[in-house]
Amino acid sequence: MPDRSPEDRPRRPVWRRRASVTTRILTFNIIALALLAGSLFYLDSYRRQLLAERFRLARTEAQIAADALAVSAPKERTALIIKIAQDQHLRLRIYDRENRLTADSFALAAPTFQFIDPKTEPWYQHAARALDRGTDFLLGALPLADYAEPSGIWPEVAAAWDSAAPVIRHRLAPDRTPVISAAAQIPLQNSVLLTTRNATDITQSIRDARQTLVIVVGIALLISIQLSLFLARTIVQPLRELVRAAVRVRLGRDRQVVVPRLPDRGDEIGLLARAISDMTSALRQRIDAVESFAADVAHEIKNPLASLRSALETLEKVDDPDLRRQLSAIAAHDVQRIDRLVTEIADASRIDAELSRTTFSPVNLAELTQSLVNARNHSGVNGKCVIEISHDQKTDWTVSGDAPRLQRVLENLLDNAVSFSPSGTAIELHFTREEELISLSVADHGPGISPDAREKVFERFHSLRPASEDFGRHSGLGLAIARTIIEAHDGTLTVQNRKDGQPGTVLMIELPAWEDQAWEEEE
Repeated sequence: MPDRSPEDRPRRPVWRRRASVTTRILTFNIIALALLAGSLFYLDSYRRQLLAERFRLARTEAQIAADALAVSAPKERTALIIKIAQDQHLRLRIYDRENRLTADSFALAAPTFQFIDPKTEPWYQHAARALDRGTDFLLGALPLADYAEPSGIWPEVAAAWDSAAPVIRHRLAPDRTPVISAAAQIPLQNSVLLTTRNATDITQSIRDARQTLVIVVGIALLISIQLSLFLARTIVQPLRELVRAAVRVRLGRDRQVVVPRLPDRGDEIGLLARAISDMTSALRQRIDAVESFAADVAHEIKNPLASLRSALETLEKVDDPDLRRQLSAIAAHDVQRIDRLVTEIADASRIDAELSRTTFSPVNLAELTQSLVNARNHSGVNGKCVIEISHDQKTDWTVSGDAPRLQRVLENLLDNAVSFSPSGTAIELHFTREEELISLSVADHGPGISPDAREKVFERFHSLRPASEDFGRHSGLGLAIARTIIEAHDGTLTVQNRKDGQPGTVLMIELPAWEDQAWEEEE
């Protein structure tokens, strides 16, 4: 199926490309909680507003009623008390200076309201009151006293004698509806008017608002659940695809299993998909490398084994002492070749694992190189070649690495340079540094390496040896091991031409400098 152009491909929502999974989960699940918190805040504000308005109304009613009673004639006062009580659904009581009750609208006429006994109400009213208490608890409402006739004087009446403005008190009826009392002085009468109202409409209004908010929150919860399910699908579906691909890779039934990379997703799922895809590719490359390495090992060992077997089989049939000595020498040489191959192969196979567990430390590359060259000069392994080292003594040549492994790299490069260098020529080792990168070049005067073979020399068992060298002396793993070690040190090992135009090869090592060097100098 042909690929569609970017313009023809369906565009995914921006949030799927950029928003992280954590952000989406928090966004979708916080909606209902935010609405619930907002509804409680609104409900508390609404209740406070209703009570504040009713308190202002109670003050106004008490003041107006007190003023009206102050200017009314004694014969008209009883009728005025009854009328105000009936019109405003209040209970009016008048107390004299000795706090004795002198008039009560409930005694003068039929009561304008009556408290409801909760025991006589149906179950849903009990549930409503339980919700009232729960709402008050969540909102942190201050506890209110229950309405009850005092054994002495009403507190608001006592306070009204010393106040020019009406005094308000808020209590709860047995059914938890508000009871608002207001006490005000009656001018020129030396008495106090106490008005009482059972504001059941406030409770009903709050319950109606709460019911509406419950419906809104319920709808929000349903929407949040749907969004969460949708979000779960956007997470679970790609994860299932990754699981199926991972299982197929594990079973190894399909060599060309494609792990989805999900390039359109910039969240954690996309990062995971691309990480698994890259890991699978690296695993396949490692498996291919192991298979190729095993095949190369078998091929390399078969040659000396075949030669050894032929020499031993011929040795039994030969009586000539000189020929027997030649066959024994061939057999001994083949044994040495096999021993060298096994040693090099074992080292090459475990070098990655050992480097992964190695803790790097500061290594002065110039001092390490000088020590190695001195040891080689003393042992005579350089033959008639002269190794020359050039570097700035004032420059710091410290790198981060493992000294034995770096010494192994230098030995392999010097062995390679000595084997290709004509007798009596020099092998130049030159150090350079550019900011945080340290370079070491190993230059010889050999025949050089053609550009198309410069990468092949780092392949395992690839050996392009000089004609004068004994066959089987080298395994072809030296440069491969050297590059593996350098790359494990976050460096590079490459082949270059000599800058002076002379024949020969330059093997260039580049390693990052020790990062904590500047810090150590400050200390």
